[in-house]
Amino acid sequence: MKKRIIVGISGASGVIYGVRCLQLLKQTDYETHLIISESGKLNIEIETPYTPDEVMSLADFVYDHKNMAASISSGSFITAGMVVVPCTFKSLSGIANSYSDNLLVRAADVVLKEKRKLCLVVRETPLHKGHLRLLSMAADMGAHILPPVPSFYHQPKTIEDIIDQTIGKIFDYFGIDNSLFRRWSGEAVGPPAGFAAASGGGKKKRLSPV
Repeated sequence: MKKRIIVGISGASGVIYGVRCLQLLKQTDYETHLIISESGKLNIEIETPYTPDEVMSLADFVYDHKNMAASISSGSFITAGMVVVPCTFKSLSGIANSYSDNLLVRAADVVLKEKRKLCLVVRETPLHKGHLRLLSMAADMGAHILPPVPSFYHQPKTIEDIIDQTIGKIFDYFGIDNSLFRRWSGEAVGPPAGFAAASGGGKKKRLSPV
């Protein structure tokens, strides 16, 4: 059976993460099943140089947000899981409360009930306690919370470098081999000159504060 993954793009700012995820998934052996909310389509037009039709063309299968009879609404349709990228707090609330009034939330609910992988790339800041409560509820149900928080140890040079690092984290979660960012391998810290001879070694050199 071909490996399948569901991609949901909701109306949060940062829809370029969803676009880039689809672009990179085309380079894998995964079959992509896409849902874009109406707000997601609007944000694609506002925030990116793409049209919703261009984004939908990146996927193998595309579903209407309101089509509750779609294949991905059933647990008998086998997938590797789902990523919602980006994920609004409205979508998060529906998922956390099992309030499946659209296909994106229903597909996510199916993934959770079937114990498959669900990655929520939640895009909002700052967060109040209601937001935090919803995140905790979703995590308790088995969702993987992955905000698009950039790292800088790999010294990104472009916005694409920052975006790809988050997509790399998503791919890592699903076990999709990638080299989208330079991985941290630790910093070798040896003893200062003469330290080992004088003390027998065994201690790491203390790094000076920046």
